[in-house]
Amino acid sequence: MKVTSDLNQAPLVDRSLAAVWHPCTQMKQHESFPLIAITKGKGAWLYDENGKALLDSISSWWTNLFGHSNPRINQAINTQLEKIEHVMLAGFTHPPVVELSEKLSALTNHHLGHVFYASDGASAVEIALKMSHHYWQLNGKPQKKKFVCLENGYHGETLGALAVTDVAIFRDAYGSLLQDVFTISSPDTRKAKVGDSAEDVTKHAAKQLEELLIKEHQNISALIVEPLVQCAGQMAMHSPEYLRLARTLCDRYEVHLIADEIAVGCGRTGKFFACEHAGIWPDFLTLSKGISGGYLPLSLCLTTDRIYQAFYGEQTQQGFLHSHSYTGNPLACAAALACLKIFETDNVLVKNIERSQDLANAFAWAKTDSRIEHYRQQGMILAFDVKSSCLKNPKTFAREMFANSLDAGVLIRPIGNTVYVMPPYILSPEETTELGSAVQRALEKTLA
Repeated sequence: MKVTSDLNQAPLVDRSLAAVWHPCTQMKQHESFPLIAITKGKGAWLYDENGKALLDSISSWWTNLFGHSNPRINQAINTQLEKIEHVMLAGFTHPPVVELSEKLSALTNHHLGHVFYASDGASAVEIALKMSHHYWQLNGKPQKKKFVCLENGYHGETLGALAVTDVAIFRDAYGSLLQDVFTISSPDTRKAKVGDSAEDVTKHAAKQLEELLIKEHQNISALIVEPLVQCAGQMAMHSPEYLRLARTLCDRYEVHLIADEIAVGCGRTGKFFACEHAGIWPDFLTLSKGISGGYLPLSLCLTTDRIYQAFYGEQTQQGFLHSHSYTGNPLACAAALACLKIFETDNVLVKNIERSQDLANAFAWAKTDSRIEHYRQQGMILAFDVKSSCLKNPKTFAREMFANSLDAGVLIRPIGNTVYVMPPYILSPEETTELGSAVQRALEKTLA
């Protein structure tokens, strides 16, 4: 039986369209819309099968921190590969997972630890939700089983994570499968009315949270938030004050706070953890995406000693009941350790202050463009919205902007009418300037 394909039988794109089902994609659109075959990556650049270079300004869905084919991360994986590629974590352990867990806890000043590993962001969210739910069961409050999420929030596409996601396209498709949750106002600064400040928006959103907790806290397990930036929710940004107020309210009404830092952690916002901007720590913190530098699937959930101790006992049913075959994979942990080493040795967070300013300078044109509103930046995340009145067809803008950006030599992926960049932390000033110019050229072509 023939099990391999003839590499010369058809172009790679055609073979992909015939064999691969792409995520969050209407495959029929690729009858007329470009599918790009990437065969190589180096630094901030991706190269297609014809050798054309594309600046990866969204870090390949927000995962790549230190460039493609990074020699230090490559070496760390190769070194680990010669020792052990995988061993089950149940009943066994290994050096990379222990060292990584210790380092992550130290980065929280040991407020959090007891790291539980999975493979993807949605799974990490599932872990946090399940831990919170189970904790209250173990503590004699089984009625505390509902969750609170923010409007326009996104936490993944497994059923638990999707339940606390407020994105219409997903809820319309799968709503009948999902647990009922409380959805409250987002502190999105774009909601400010004339005369309102970002703090006014924050206080209004916090007041709504408080009103809900006063009424329903006895039934609520946890509040889940994306600290500072609701990334898939069109890069909605909010004040750190919301996190401080949420922490206070959760403490007052005995509700867990889950910080989903899958997209905003690992230095994206200017600090390693976004929660650090507010000077608070959640009860659960999830990481994925950048933690392994975009190399291998890895996600995790950190929690407090108090929560860990609630599961510590003689009976298996008292333990946390969750597992993944590749939990704490040694190769993925080795990649993550290499990333943390780069943060340390290269003084990345300090240097990112300058890089974020370079980014702002490269997009200074967007601040004065009358077709643009809600220009915003948080660390290495920069976004703006194109006014609806300037769009020829709002339904096709994102696809057209994407296609035109490819022609301009840059990979961006707009969300609705929101254009954003989230580049790796290695761009030179010259590359950053070119990024800003390329996005401007693509926008001009799209709006022409």
